[in-house]
Amino acid sequence: MATARNVESVAPPLSLESLVQQANLVQVQVQVQDGKLSSLSIEPQDGGFTQRFVLTVESKYKCEHCRLPLCNPKQTECGHRFCGSCILKILTGPKPVCPLDNVALHENMVFKDICCKKEVLALQIYCRNELNGCPKQLPLGKLEAHLLECPYQEVCCARRGCTEKIQRKDLADHLNSSCRYREQVCKYCKKNVTIAELKKHEDIDCPAFPVLCPNKCNTFILRGELSSHQLQCLNLVMSCPFSQHGCSFQGNKQELKVHEVNAMAQHLNCALMKNEHLEKMVFELQNKLQEKCKTVDLMSAQIIRLEKDQSKSAQLANKNESRLGHMQKMLASQTDKLMTIDQTSQQAYQRQEETARDAKTLRESVDHLQTRVRQLELPGRAAGTGAGTTSLTELSNQLKRFDSLLSVHDVRLADMDLRFQLLETVSYNGKLIWKIRDYKRRKQEAVSGKTLSLYSQPFYTGYFGYKMCARVYLNGDGMGKGTHLSLFFVVMRGEYDALLPWPFKQKVTLMLLDQGQASRHLGDAFKPDPNSSSFKQPVGEMNIASGCPLFVAQTVLESGTYIKDDTIFIKVVVDTSDMPDP
Repeated sequence: MATARNVESVAPPLSLESLVQQANLVQVQVQVQDGKLSSLSIEPQDGGFTQRFVLTVESKYKCEHCRLPLCNPKQTECGHRFCGSCILKILTGPKPVCPLDNVALHENMVFKDICCKKEVLALQIYCRNELNGCPKQLPLGKLEAHLLECPYQEVCCARRGCTEKIQRKDLADHLNSSCRYREQVCKYCKKNVTIAELKKHEDIDCPAFPVLCPNKCNTFILRGELSSHQLQCLNLVMSCPFSQHGCSFQGNKQELKVHEVNAMAQHLNCALMKNEHLEKMVFELQNKLQEKCKTVDLMSAQIIRLEKDQSKSAQLANKNESRLGHMQKMLASQTDKLMTIDQTSQQAYQRQEETARDAKTLRESVDHLQTRVRQLELPGRAAGTGAGTTSLTELSNQLKRFDSLLSVHDVRLADMDLRFQLLETVSYNGKLIWKIRDYKRRKQEAVSGKTLSLYSQPFYTGYFGYKMCARVYLNGDGMGKGTHLSLFFVVMRGEYDALLPWPFKQKVTLMLLDQGQASRHLGDAFKPDPNSSSFKQPVGEMNIASGCPLFVAQTVLESGTYIKDDTIFIKVVVDTSDMPDP
């Protein structure tokens, strides 16, 4: 009994005339693609026309730049003609000038030459398809319209998938007999299929194509009915239902029934082994779960600890931010103070110069008076009169007054010089670099007892910090006398001591700097003893010095590169990292 099958409706194929018309229509639509001219356009992308003209083109119709027949001609004010693309190149150059007479060109000096364009388009040319056999001669302006109907123009096949190009006169024959993408009715399923895909259709896709059963039952079945046949095929190979438990038997339905009866004990053993394996896996998973739980607990504790650390860090950051703001304000204040000091030093320098000029004037006056005294002494002695004696007395008194004024100016100059030295070398960061010149002379004075020790200029831990200085015994002090250089640290009385914490607790580092390339500096450091009077708040100008009597042996000092140009450098560093704000 025959069974009815649903046949897919297929649209009727296009006629040959319709395909030819469609190919011509597609050729018209693709004249301009992606902003570029297609093969049917007569205008070149750059320069003038390249078509073959019937007669030789006159020079007046040629571009002065590319020497080709003019395309979209433009004329300059100097009377020369150029293609539209050629004049654009010239105008966009660095210095646009006419290539014939070097006249400067601008956009407003160039205009379209419509009359010349019409004359060029009227020139007779050969068809572009002359080499393909077209004998047509026509005006240049009608070439584009001619190409749309020229029988020798190459056009694309209208069938989907076909990429061949054929001359228009051969298109009908191509569509009818040689195109590989023309449709043909499949003899099995009656569908329209292209010739290029017919074999693939029969081998893979055609549902009505007869195929041999893969189960080797020697039956041909339609491909579309193969799936339902395999469900009923007696030779279908199936796996044992206990394959998940380790049974590897495979066979058809009849063999599978016999196997299930004969291998019942084997199946039970497989199930037991599988069950034991699952129980073992469950036990291992429970152990792993316990370990994971412990790890989670440890991670939770670590997260809590990290959160606490983060909170502390945030608090510290806020505190540091506030301290930074305070320091910025303090720095601005100190900048103002430094500017004030600079102005004061300039004023003092000016006063010093004025004092020096006054002293110079006084010395000149004294010299003048001494000269007058000597001049008056000679007549006085010769005359022996009392008038000369009176004049000498007055001049002597005046000379004494000038001497006393000169002494006052000298004292003021010395005081100004000392203040300048202090201002130039003062430090506010807790560090002192002390340069000691004339080492040999100063040491000899120390050996002779004339000057036992030297004090450095003061330095500070900050603008409102501790005031300090260093003290050195070049010939040693105490246990180091005569053999060592002794170096001490001194706390001095400062202007802001009432605002600072006492006793002084900052770490102090004493150093003798090596002036050679090796930089083998000698140093010693100590933490102040809070019970020592040397580090309590000063009552007088300075406290008792504290440091190293045996700081460096004189033999080491004088044999290395610590002395250069009869000069040594001593460095003192006070740790200010943990100092509270005043």
